[in-house]
Amino acid sequence: MKTVKFGIIGCGLMGKEFAGAVGRWSHLEEICAKPEIVAVCDTNPASLDWFLNRITTIKYKYTDYKELLANEEIDAIYCAVPHVLHQQIYVDIINSGKHFMGEKPFGMDMAQNEKIMEAINNHPDSVIRCASEFPFYPACQKLIQYIKEGKTGRILEVKAGFCHSSDMNPNKPINWKRVKEINGEYGCMGDLGLHAEHIPFRLGWVPENVCAKLSNYITERPDGKGGMAKCETWDNATLVCDTKDSLGNKFPITFEMKRMQPGATNDWYLEVYGMDMSLRFSTTDPNAFFFTEAMDNEQAWCRIVVGNKPQIKTATGAIFEFGFADAILQMWAAFLWEIEGRELDFGCVRPEETVLSHKLHTAALRSEKENIIAKL
Repeated sequence: MKTVKFGIIGCGLMGKEFAGAVGRWSHLEEICAKPEIVAVCDTNPASLDWFLNRITTIKYKYTDYKELLANEEIDAIYCAVPHVLHQQIYVDIINSGKHFMGEKPFGMDMAQNEKIMEAINNHPDSVIRCASEFPFYPACQKLIQYIKEGKTGRILEVKAGFCHSSDMNPNKPINWKRVKEINGEYGCMGDLGLHAEHIPFRLGWVPENVCAKLSNYITERPDGKGGMAKCETWDNATLVCDTKDSLGNKFPITFEMKRMQPGATNDWYLEVYGMDMSLRFSTTDPNAFFFTEAMDNEQAWCRIVVGNKPQIKTATGAIFEFGFADAILQMWAAFLWEIEGRELDFGCVRPEETVLSHKLHTAALRSEKENIIAKL
């Protein structure tokens, strides 16, 4: 079994989740390679210590990511850093010739994304992907399968979103995602958008235009030092777009990206309404797949529990529940499969899909500013 040696740049929450997935790698029944974390990099000593105290395979620690990239023992990189750092660090990673999994949005704006894409085009032998875990739930995979099989018939409408309520408390101290100079003008779209867009883009539902409704409800937050700081990024976004199916039939698609959604802890959802059958999945009921059955002129919603039947088989029994940590394991397994050149029914976010995301979000900013339906 081939070992792919990883370096992590940015040892925060998602870096820890990657480490957890690596620790569960033997749980996979179908594997062609295994990851091994050999190096970590962060400017925060406490973040480095978390990894060094838990991951026995780590041989190198750095505070300068360029030193990590110069290490020829490392085959691949996972990088999770604030958006403002994406262009410089991502381009340097790509130019190092290593395989790379990055976080959305692959650049703070379209100009930065173009620089990243230029570097990608110069390194065609590297496998470069963007993290997006939610499509790997088995119930969501069944939804994708039904769409590919054409069971919906002509599509009437699609709704996709990623909503949570973590910013409902106005006294929550500000963090970098609320600072335009660090997060970027996209606000919640840059942080949440690709999660909602991954499946629609992969299925070919590319927006032609957008009518955007962007909201910034909390304009000031505590700065953590006894004062108040300006909160300039968008809290919520609703994007109503036109798109077409493979036959050229037009239908509306709505994307929701919200940090202030009452009652939503962490709700990722996809709803597809069709003439023959409608489908929906949400992480609020993560093991359930919803579909309609025709009853004369009516359609009745049906619910089935899919169980633990992921794209890449695991040792877990099929009757058991599937959760977020399992989806992360599936995403990383898919990335390793793609490095090995193996075929997947559904893979990780591709670089060209980050380009579509930037086009959509840039048009959404224009739509909001000029109060128009903006073309992409």
